[in-house]
Amino acid sequence: MKTVDSINFKNERAVIRVDFNVPLNEQFEVTDETRIRAAIPTIRKILKDGGSVVLMSHLGRPKDGPSDKFSLKHIVKNVSAALGVEVKFVNDCISDEAFKTSLSLKAGEVLLLENLRFYKEEEKGDEAFAQKLAKHGTVYVNDAFGTAHRAHASTTIIANYFNEAHKCFGYVMAGEVANIGKVLHDSEKPFTAIIGGAKVSDKILIIEQLMNKAQHIIIGGGMAFTFVKAMGGKIGKSLCEDDRLETAKSLLDKAKQKGVELHLPVDAIIADNFSNEANHKSSDINTIPDGWMGLDIGAESAKQFGEVIQKSKTILWNGPMGVFEMSNFEAGTKAVAESIVRATSNGAYSLIGGGDSVAAINKYHMADKVSYVSTGGGALLEYIEQGSLPGVKAIEG
Repeated sequence: MKTVDSINFKNERAVIRVDFNVPLNEQFEVTDETRIRAAIPTIRKILKDGGSVVLMSHLGRPKDGPSDKFSLKHIVKNVSAALGVEVKFVNDCISDEAFKTSLSLKAGEVLLLENLRFYKEEEKGDEAFAQKLAKHGTVYVNDAFGTAHRAHASTTIIANYFNEAHKCFGYVMAGEVANIGKVLHDSEKPFTAIIGGAKVSDKILIIEQLMNKAQHIIIGGGMAFTFVKAMGGKIGKSLCEDDRLETAKSLLDKAKQKGVELHLPVDAIIADNFSNEANHKSSDINTIPDGWMGLDIGAESAKQFGEVIQKSKTILWNGPMGVFEMSNFEAGTKAVAESIVRATSNGAYSLIGGGDSVAAINKYHMADKVSYVSTGGGALLEYIEQGSLPGVKAIEG
């Protein structure tokens, strides 16, 4: 794998695709600097070599061109503070001023370009736009795993304008690719995948792919009720995709054929309303009364899932077990997180991926107690489904 460690950046100008799509409050202040901090080691390595850096990113989903709300100018002070270097900024990514500023950068200097998505050409993967972006650097570095599943101009097409010796992964991308590769290609058995979230339809492909790799697949969250109903259970007014009942049945059949143990919850914490203040109690998952809905896995399910996790050598977790944002329905998700932490401390390898799983592991302050926390939700899922990503192929060939 070609990383920034493979290149000496002395007298080079690195154009780096970073993921600075960070949350801003109403005062346009950054509320979570995780993505900014993640990119700092890559930038520092280049500056230490004696190179200069041009940073490019998107922010949000601007619909109609430039808009103050989505301007990257709001994050300049955060990037400067995190890096310890005053970061320059230009209010366009391909203007004459932008090129003039990037071409005049001295060793140790850093420039941040304005939001790439102010141009529709970015998401269209436009060749001419990518070629213009390429003029900002002598070396292309992709360090934005969260967008590597999109064949956008700055994540994929731009790489065509650099030869093999002048393009590489940054540390964030390299870490993601190496850790996902470890789970998909070098997993120690037994391998357990824990899949949660609301909808079966969002996870069909990932479950099918994981059946070729995992010995155990644990299903939790709202999607579990589609499986339960498909098997004849009564689920009250729990979340269910009625148009996916046959899909759920076929997944259960495929698991049997492949010798994969598919574990479903046996009990649930149910409520008479979707609210933390609702009346709630425990119920057998197959006999949820009318008018009640399952919002978390129950204690027995958490225990059984924990036993499977404890015997695992490789663990992938994507998606919560319930509505963990509400204190009355977080016990299942927390129990699974604790089981993963215990298994990790006993020598298992654990990869946490997907927005809500990452939010949960951070909520319970366990991120440093698992093997790896992936920054890319959609990108991670597509990597598992497809076996690679456009942004990865663009560097690896």
